[in-house]
Amino acid sequence: MPDYIVKAIAAEGRIRAYAASTKFLVETARRRHNTSPVATAALGRLLTAGAMMGSMMKNENDRLTLKIGGTGPIQGLVVVANAHAEVKGYAMVPDVMLPPSPAGKLDVGGAIGAGMLSVTRTLGFGEPFTGTCELISGEIAEDLTYYYAASEQTPSSVALGVLMNKNNTVRQAGGFIIQLMPDITEDIIVRLEERLGAIKSITAMLENGMTPEDILTHILGDMGLEMLETIPAAYRCDCSRERTLDTLAGLGRESLDWVYEDKPTEVVCEFCGMIYNYEPDEVKAAVSRREAEIAARRAEETEEEEHA
Repeated sequence: MPDYIVKAIAAEGRIRAYAASTKFLVETARRRHNTSPVATAALGRLLTAGAMMGSMMKNENDRLTLKIGGTGPIQGLVVVANAHAEVKGYAMVPDVMLPPSPAGKLDVGGAIGAGMLSVTRTLGFGEPFTGTCELISGEIAEDLTYYYAASEQTPSSVALGVLMNKNNTVRQAGGFIIQLMPDITEDIIVRLEERLGAIKSITAMLENGMTPEDILTHILGDMGLEMLETIPAAYRCDCSRERTLDTLAGLGRESLDWVYEDKPTEVVCEFCGMIYNYEPDEVKAAVSRREAEIAARRAEETEEEEHA
């Protein structure tokens, strides 16, 4: 079954819930970036979170960027998502190899180390808003739980997991996010904490054949659970030759000295590995167009100020 996310509410709207199955999108990321098992687990967790968090946005042009920078050997992760639960991402050092954690699992926390998590939302054409917090474990789910409480004042429970096959392909991947609204009652909180505390792991639930619907039913089924929507989730890079050239032109003449020495340019997309090659005249023309657009906007702004 393709990857998807289920949105739901419970307790008469006092609880918002999201659950996802993301095996195929995480496997796509593994193949594109040739990640090691621990890097696959780390990137897969953040991709899963990004897909669910992206599905919370409402507008076509909304974008979400999750960044983790750490002291561990993986150095950092970047994930970008849109409102359609389409995600892309990469690990800064994709071939990290570490021994298992003391619990015998992939040591994601050790790969990431201490550092910071940032969440940037670009809503429509407005200015981006970024919230940040320190990593508390590097295990990603716990860090996002802390982020929601510290930066967005939204009590949440986040679970994320990636289970690997012996041949290092992805066996299971998924997660859930459960959020409490301000009018939640104490008795519901107690019941929810007991239910969440009894869960062994998200990958164990998926490995036992549970779907995202089953997972939410297991946690919230006796709390008035109402399934609202099912959204497909996928790994999808939206790069193109034109968009990449526009980004390159945005660097400006000063940063493109080799172009003005008539040397060709090669650009590799960090998210999908696509390679784009540009001739010097092509880049120069794009830079000139960008400069003309900027000059026109400035002239228009000056004219508006003069008539204000």
